[in-house]
Amino acid sequence: MLLGTLAAGPARAEIEPGDLTLTVTPERNGNADPFAREMVLLRIHGVYKQQILLEEVVQPTLANFSWTQLGRDAWSRTKLSDGQSAIAFDRVIAIFPHHAGDFTLDPFIHRLTLSDAGERKVVDVRSGPISLPVATWKGAGGPDAKEPWWLPARDVSITDSWSPDPETLKVGESARRIVTVEAQGMVAEGLPPRPVMRTRGILTFAGPVNRETIITPQGPVARVTYQWDVKPAIDEIIPLNAITVPWFDTVSRTMREAEIPARQIGGGLPDRAGEAPREVSASPYAVAASGLAAFGLGLALLGYGVGGTGRLRLDAASRRALRRAATAGDATAFRAALGQSLQAEPEIARVWRGQPETAASLAALDRAVYAPGGAETPDLRRLATRLSRPVRQPGSVRETDPLKPLDGVPDRP
Repeated sequence: MLLGTLAAGPARAEIEPGDLTLTVTPERNGNADPFAREMVLLRIHGVYKQQILLEEVVQPTLANFSWTQLGRDAWSRTKLSDGQSAIAFDRVIAIFPHHAGDFTLDPFIHRLTLSDAGERKVVDVRSGPISLPVATWKGAGGPDAKEPWWLPARDVSITDSWSPDPETLKVGESARRIVTVEAQGMVAEGLPPRPVMRTRGILTFAGPVNRETIITPQGPVARVTYQWDVKPAIDEIIPLNAITVPWFDTVSRTMREAEIPARQIGGGLPDRAGEAPREVSASPYAVAASGLAAFGLGLALLGYGVGGTGRLRLDAASRRALRRAATAGDATAFRAALGQSLQAEPEIARVWRGQPETAASLAALDRAVYAPGGAETPDLRRLATRLSRPVRQPGSVRETDPLKPLDGVPDRP
């Protein structure tokens, strides 16, 4: 219907050179030659001054590549530099080289049926050939290694949820664990298979694996969800080790790591009924030390301090992610890691909003990432250090605290 509307304009008398143009532009990550199985976007763009009645894209065979079209074709009207009106055609294709080598992509053809001086005329509009070298990976791992899984992406994030909390489980009870891996700049078929979660003393029942590809203006976002039902078989505290997911950063062209966090099964939550509060307040550092050994991530989120004062802190994996992004000077990765952390700890965000210097730095970060044309990036190393410090939990000060009239303890929501 849109094509028919665009074709309803006045017909030109004859086809002239330059009236019909088709270009195919490869979008290389980091302006570097891709590795095998790394996604390359082909942006197909046509500009046509003639009235179009019918159209068909004839695609080359793309030998040595897998491919998929991202979204539907887009038709629109556009103004040229000389002021003339024309019809614009856009299509985006993601291609994935099978192996290293020097390749040349044959021309794409847009077969158009035009109205030329009142007569129907079929014209083939050709793009130029495209040279596309595919680099050879050097070093350990890489696209051809069986392990670890080759995961090239612009960014990777992991979320981990349990229902109920695994620390509350007793023998025979079960909890459902759902891990979601999201990768920007690739399709869902490129995400790794379900990781193995196996340790002494538990029974695991693997659930379905759900994959989806979300099309955005910046390119595809791949998402996979893994699911397990976990049941302890022994009446002991069972540690689950963290699972490291290595991935190749296609922007910085370096290897990085994401992590499915460590947890423990059994042992009870620190504030569960029946636990003697005197033992917690009498030796908070001993409690924190034992938690670090059992959980793998520690009790930093709960952060018991001297005298039982409640504190909050980003978990160790989040702090590492912020430090990595700050070291790389990557404001976008820094903001993504921060957003993922705050989904799990919204109370920390409330505290930061009440700290003028921290709030100003976070606002500057958002402007640098999201503002049109960008803005000056704040000092990411300094901001990572600030955000990694523990903060006082709102409402954690005791009623007998003599500083309450001065500090103004906020009411809990």
